[in-house]
Amino acid sequence: MTEYQPPGVSSGGPSGDRRGGSDAAYDAVVLAGGAARRLGGADKPGVRVGGRALLDRVLAACADARTTVVVAGPRPTARPVVWAREEPPGGGPLAALDAGLRHTTAGHVVLLSADLPFLGRGTVEALLAVLSGGTADGVLLTDSDGRDQPLVAAYRTSSLRRELTALTGRHGDLTGLPLRRLTGALDLTRISDPVASFDCDTWDDIATARARIREHGHVLDEWISAVKDELGIDLDVDTGVLLDLARDAAHGVARPAAPLTTFLVGYAAARAGGDREAVAEAARKAAALALRWADEDAPAAGTASGDAAPDATPDTRPEAE
Repeated sequence: MTEYQPPGVSSGGPSGDRRGGSDAAYDAVVLAGGAARRLGGADKPGVRVGGRALLDRVLAACADARTTVVVAGPRPTARPVVWAREEPPGGGPLAALDAGLRHTTAGHVVLLSADLPFLGRGTVEALLAVLSGGTADGVLLTDSDGRDQPLVAAYRTSSLRRELTALTGRHGDLTGLPLRRLTGALDLTRISDPVASFDCDTWDDIATARARIREHGHVLDEWISAVKDELGIDLDVDTGVLLDLARDAAHGVARPAAPLTTFLVGYAAARAGGDREAVAEAARKAAALALRWADEDAPAAGTASGDAAPDATPDTRPEAE
């Protein structure tokens, strides 16, 4: 078993998302059927952090999966998934994993719990990249205390099926068996990421997560991600471009021009195809217009000495006494 710390691996929610990870096709299995005893039996996957259900936040992190299987009773989700259920329900993580794997076909599978508020797509990509580049059976995160988090991990599907078959042969079935019976038999690589591995087991954990996403360095990205989920938009928008545009419109035209201009940019981009390039082009045109508008309000070079502008109408009013 090896320890690995890739450069720059971090999560912190959507602000930690980074493109360009492993190109390997993968499936995702999300375990969302626990009893949540430390939350008083609350519906933990449905608890909202930053306006989004915990389950939807996790589903956003594995949105590139070829197939996403959620092992739990069906519920509304922000994107389509395949539903599975262990038999009997509540049979524990190994039985749930086995039920989820029956719906997967990819060579790699990302295994996640449904209570990871800060898991981002970049961390999922990092797990898959390390798995693809090595020979280990799996790659998992460790938390701030160095403890393994096997439900924030990427595995070779064949390795999981091999060990689940072996455990079933020894015990008759998987009901009630702890997850360590599986992971203890695997060759695992570890990545330290206390943020992405943070899970919500208690109401104090929920309060911590809700407070963190409202911190200055996270709130904007969190809000944009929540809006995109709510509107069903899967678009990697350059928020810096839009913020610059809003600033130019507010300062150069009028404050209400900022939200109205960004709305019109979105509408124009949608008509032009709705991809990142369409947004950038519409924003560029609107920003240039805002700057031209502002320039007209500044004293022209030729009028600083009192000269009239070329197209100005002569003032024929009588001089005031």
